[in-house]
Amino acid sequence: MAAKNDIVLIHFEDQPLSYARIEQIRPDNKPDWYHVKLLMLQVPLQVVTWILRDRYIMGDEFTMNDKRMRLERITCPESTMEEDDLHEAVPNKPPTPADGKATVISLSDKLKR
Repeated sequence: MAAKNDIVLIHFEDQPLSYARIEQIRPDNKPDWYHVKLLMLQVPLQVVTWILRDRYIMGDEFTMNDKRMRLERITCPESTMEEDDLHEAVPNKPPTPADGKATVISLSDKLKR
């Protein structure tokens, strides 16, 4: 089941429509129903609250105004390279603070001038 802070893809009539982050899931008065607060990840940002059954939060199809809807929980794809391998694969890698060769430039000092 999707949980707080999960990213979901909202499907509308079998077509991907928008991404949203689950901000809150609160139980409703009716058993197995929940108030799901979603931050719609679009411009402009919008917050909506849908009242959904537990199985709808798990990805089962439901209808809203006679239109088929479905939430799909999104997970970050696995990386094909380890981070250390990635640094070795990048030619002319810029120095990092760990190398002892990097210089930190204060942007706040530059803005004061």
